[in-house]
Amino acid sequence: MFILFEEDGAFKTGSVLTDNDTSLQVETATGKRVKLKAANVLLRFTSPTAGELMHAAETEAKAMETEFLWEMSGDDEFAFTDFAADYYGHAPSAVESTAVLLSLFGSPIHFHRKGRGRFRKAPPEILQAALAGAEKKRLQQEQITRMKDELLAGRLPAEFASIVPQLLYRPDRNRLETKALETAMEESGLSTARLLLKAGALKSSHELHLGRFLFEYFPEGTEFPPLAAPALPSELPVANVRAFSIDDATTTEIDDAFSLTPRAEGGWIIGIHIAAPGLVIRPGDGIDAVARKRLSTVYMPGNKLTMLPDDVVSAYTLGEGQARAALSLYIEVNRDYSIAGSRSTIECVPVAANLRHHDIEPLFNEASLMDGLPDAPWMNELRVLWEFATVLEAGRGKPSANQNMLDFNYYVDWSRDTPDGPGYISIDQRKRGSPLDKLVAELMILANSSWGKLLHEAGIPAIYRIQAGGKVRMSTASGPHEGLGVDSYAWSSSPLRRYVDLINQWQLIAHLRGEEPVFAPGSAELATAMSDFDLTYTAYNDFQRGMERYWCLRWLHQEGIKETTAKVLRENIVRLEAVPFVFKLHSQPAGVMPNDRVEFGIERIDLIDIDLRGKYLATLPPLTTADEETGGGEEETPLA
Repeated sequence: MFILFEEDGAFKTGSVLTDNDTSLQVETATGKRVKLKAANVLLRFTSPTAGELMHAAETEAKAMETEFLWEMSGDDEFAFTDFAADYYGHAPSAVESTAVLLSLFGSPIHFHRKGRGRFRKAPPEILQAALAGAEKKRLQQEQITRMKDELLAGRLPAEFASIVPQLLYRPDRNRLETKALETAMEESGLSTARLLLKAGALKSSHELHLGRFLFEYFPEGTEFPPLAAPALPSELPVANVRAFSIDDATTTEIDDAFSLTPRAEGGWIIGIHIAAPGLVIRPGDGIDAVARKRLSTVYMPGNKLTMLPDDVVSAYTLGEGQARAALSLYIEVNRDYSIAGSRSTIECVPVAANLRHHDIEPLFNEASLMDGLPDAPWMNELRVLWEFATVLEAGRGKPSANQNMLDFNYYVDWSRDTPDGPGYISIDQRKRGSPLDKLVAELMILANSSWGKLLHEAGIPAIYRIQAGGKVRMSTASGPHEGLGVDSYAWSSSPLRRYVDLINQWQLIAHLRGEEPVFAPGSAELATAMSDFDLTYTAYNDFQRGMERYWCLRWLHQEGIKETTAKVLRENIVRLEAVPFVFKLHSQPAGVMPNDRVEFGIERIDLIDIDLRGKYLATLPPLTTADEETGGGEEETPLA
């Protein structure tokens, strides 16, 4: 005796070993012995054998038409064996009954299960809805398969064009496009980014990384709403100075400038002039709303996203040949560079020149200061300011910059294409702590610490930078900055580029005018703005560092470099000497120590994951000249 039974949602056959009233001992076709309840038995039969039944029934079921079975069935619940008798017109064989069972079970849209071996036909309206749903699923699956095949062939499906960022950075798994993409990923073994890059959805790997940042922090795009820059006050007194700024070639937001005026009793009056957009940009207006949302200018190699629209920046920047509103700090300096006094004022400052690093540094540098400065404009002013900065640095007991560090400047020529996409990268090394660096850094530290102290002593809340125990944090309460060696430090020197500086400028303006401050003590709004800025500024800096790493790899690939050198930082972590890229050199042997120099071969550059794989070649002797460290360490920068 053989039986057909259901177990774990599948139909199985077996030979009966023991048949009791309520249970059976059965040996399945695979040789497994199981104990079954009699109620689980769907069919008892003597022929064919247990091993032959299912194959024969499956062959018989293929000839049955589901629609015909549904048409001939009644509306009442029925057993499959009874239906088989009606279908065949005679007492069905085991093969025929099982064939009907398989057909009914295999058509859940047409027949609803009502128990073991029992069914009821689906009502017409439910059937039509189910068939429509099934057809929709079939068409969707066809669409998924088509899109998947296009991706695997290196073509971008038309449906993908408008949702590429979403697919890359925040995929919706309910979308057919996402399902097609996931299927293509499984079959190809490629990541989403690599598939879409291969299919032409992205112009280059650069677009992938920039797009991820913009998707998260600029979901509405980078364009500014239409905004008119309010006119600056016309009644401001005009300072009797010739101010000049010092910036790199790409700076458009010129926040700070300097001036030097001889004193009748000897010495000088040194002016530190900071652009004063806070005079006309007021909390809650349209420009403030934009600045409050962005919180800072975003920097990256070859590009930047300004905190304020270009037209607004142009209206308040300290541009050459302009007389612009400024918040000025005047320092009375004796002949020995000691400070005799200081004052702050709101005024209009004539800007005589915007000096640029690439023009000035060949003339004003360590060597020229030693050998004699050339006869060129601004050399005398720069010399006096540098000597004053040197005294300020000594007084703080802290260097304004690590003299053994190298800074790297990134320049991208977007008019040139490379195999990796648009943009030809140049990376220049520049020793940190040059005379120009020291000059600007010390004057900015002086301004930010002086105004921080002024607000603190006046009891006016502001946003401060505090460093204690090596950790830098922001606070609405004043505290010492150990890294800079000052008692109070409030960012105030970049109001066109940082929202915190604009807030502090509002507070300073109110204090100098004798008005109520914009933010009162204990202001929750001030604390919220500080917290939002801190988080956003950190994210922007992380993005900048990530893009600098990316362009380092682009440079290596662009220049065709196959072998290069690095310095060991710890274990197998090394930093390239040519560009500031840190990575793991997995093949580095034991015995290589921190600070050793190594040579390695470049095996793979990955611009998607921003990774480098190299093979250790040799340990090199130390440099014969002073070992210069590359930049990249996190430290507080006072530069404007």
